[in-house]
Amino acid sequence: MKRIYLDYAATTPTDPRVVDEMLPYFTENFGNPSSVHSFGQEARGAIEKARADIAGLIGAAPDEIVFVSGGTEANNTALKGIARAKRDKGDHIITSSVEHHSVSETAAALKKEGFRVTTLPVDEYGMVDPDDVKKAIGEKTILISIMHANNEIGTIQPIVELAAIAHERNCLFHCDAVQTVGQLPVDVRTLGVDLLTFSAHKFYGPKGVGGLYVRAGVNLTPLIHGGFQEAKRRAGTENVAGIAGAAKAFELAQQHLSDEAVRLTHLRDSLWEQIGRRIADVRLNGHPTRRLPNNVNVSFKGVEAEGLLLKLSQAGIAASMGSACTSESIEPSHVIQALGLPADWERGVLRFTLGCQTTAEDIDYTVEVLARSVPAVRA
Repeated sequence: MKRIYLDYAATTPTDPRVVDEMLPYFTENFGNPSSVHSFGQEARGAIEKARADIAGLIGAAPDEIVFVSGGTEANNTALKGIARAKRDKGDHIITSSVEHHSVSETAAALKKEGFRVTTLPVDEYGMVDPDDVKKAIGEKTILISIMHANNEIGTIQPIVELAAIAHERNCLFHCDAVQTVGQLPVDVRTLGVDLLTFSAHKFYGPKGVGGLYVRAGVNLTPLIHGGFQEAKRRAGTENVAGIAGAAKAFELAQQHLSDEAVRLTHLRDSLWEQIGRRIADVRLNGHPTRRLPNNVNVSFKGVEAEGLLLKLSQAGIAASMGSACTSESIEPSHVIQALGLPADWERGVLRFTLGCQTTAEDIDYTVEVLARSVPAVRA
């Protein structure tokens, strides 16, 4: 049976060249990077090289990169770390209604610690209104956290403008860029952010490793206490192989960033155009142009998404109903609910995200399966 993977926003296959980069740190250069002997210093050298390489690719300084276990830990570190470090300055955090659960649930946890959280609405395309940010900021606002691009609907937020608003009012700005680092040009100085999150398995690197950019001069309270690793910002023996793999994956992604964005945009637009032409009562969720090059999020009116997802799976096609982190829920996601869709559009949402192995033939086959499956599920 034909197998087609259209769930790259959930995770990506690890590039074989990345695996090759990682292998020596399992069996040869296996030392603890905190050890002073040569084995440890070889591992330390790999980490510092990776730190410098990744920093250079996002316009940061090496000592502004903190390696962690992934995007969820990075987002927790950013929000909890800043909130607890600046508690004497203020108690107010601003975020949006379409953030990843690792931001929204962290904000909810901070509310239980006594912090105030304002969750901003979005428009029908999932965009945050900069005027809403301006109105929400108060004297006690210490942090604003808005994602770069949404993992479900692909909408890209106006981060440069939002970060500038934050700084005008002496607030720090955090950006969850898990879906854009490795897929779009990301420069922390150009964006103007104070903290930025990335995760290696979203750009053909290994799972279990990610990073947090922390602008020089920004202090945060560590989420994990213990040793003195990562300049006392994240205790625990570093994942040397994963960190080396993350840097290699990022390097490879940057080499073909523009060309791959063009290719994926063409396939993305072809998928949506064919769906709209072949199937009645469909709508594209997210911004029509300010969106990720690989994301097609579609509502099929009057369809239960689980049934349609099963039909696709039986035909060898892997897609999703939204974030992999909430895949066990059959309720419409918080992102889709934030768009304000009518109920008969909310339950028929599928997300197709394209990647390195996606071809025009894959798109055509997927549309064929959808064209016969949607009427069957509706019936």
